[in-house]
Amino acid sequence: MAVARMRMSRIALVPVLFLTICVLPVTVGSPWAWLLMAVPLALAAWVFRVGVDLGDDGVTVRSLVARRTIAWPDVAGIRVGERADLWLVTTAGTQLQLPVLRARDLPRLAALSGGRIPAP
Repeated sequence: MAVARMRMSRIALVPVLFLTICVLPVTVGSPWAWLLMAVPLALAAWVFRVGVDLGDDGVTVRSLVARRTIAWPDVAGIRVGERADLWLVTTAGTQLQLPVLRARDLPRLAALSGGRIPAP
């Protein structure tokens, strides 16, 4: 099975572009204000990086600066939170939030897992 990547929609870059346009005049006015451009750059990196990868080795959850892989035998199930966010429950009893995924993504998550996560 190839790695299936579930990421945030690239449409989320539109507000980042608007923020960049708004910050740009401020950065021209002061020699140190160019550091403000780090905010839109960090947001763009977050949109591209954060997500969930499903592969043969397990589920990999990616944040902006780290990643964590849970092997398939260690996955006990999926929990839906109060705000329709998804949490990966392990056999050890720990929970790991699945970023950018909501309850509406459960059928797609079940299909991409190859039957390892049951369909709702």
